Amino acid sequence: MRKNFIGAVTLVMLVSIFSSTALAQTNTVSTVTSGTVTVDKTPPTASAPSIVVNNSDVCKSAFSAGVQTQILGIASGVTITDKNCERLKLARSLYGMGMKVAAVSTLCQDARIFDAMIMAGTPCPYKGKIGTEATKAWEENPDDVPAGSKMMVSQRDEAKEEDAETTDDPFTNTDQ
Repeated sequence: MRKNFIGAVTLVMLVSIFSSTALAQTNTVSTVTSGTVTVDKTPPTASAPSIVVNNSDVCKSAFSAGVQTQILGIASGVTITDKNCERLKLARSLYGMGMKVAAVSTLCQDARIFDAMIMAGTPCPYKGKIGTEATKAWEENPDDVPAGSKMMVSQRDEAKEEDAETTDDPFTNTDQ
């Protein structure tokens, strides 16, 4: 999203630079002494909106830009939410309320934390289960593993292969 926005702003800026050099006009103000005739050719101005994020406890970043040519002016601004920042703040709040397992579960929604917990020998909680019970539950339910996990990928792939073999094999005879 941000790359598309920056690319669009850059494109508009380049077009405005080239069109302004080809159509360069000067500001002219003229006054006639016998009467008052004023000709004003000041170019219009596009101002980028100021997006202020004053609070340091907000998980948002703000970007704005504006471009002006002799014909058209465009200004825009966006805010982008940092999901990882929100996850950390939620986990910190849960931990502060004494909900330690819930705090860890919140962090475990990130595949990197999920893998780190497995590597440390303390798997993420699974629906109230902790320790070896949680490990067994994760192995039995590989589809619940956060997307991007490298530790549980092989188990998830094995489970899918077993399902495919049992449903797609026409030569398997279960009557015997």
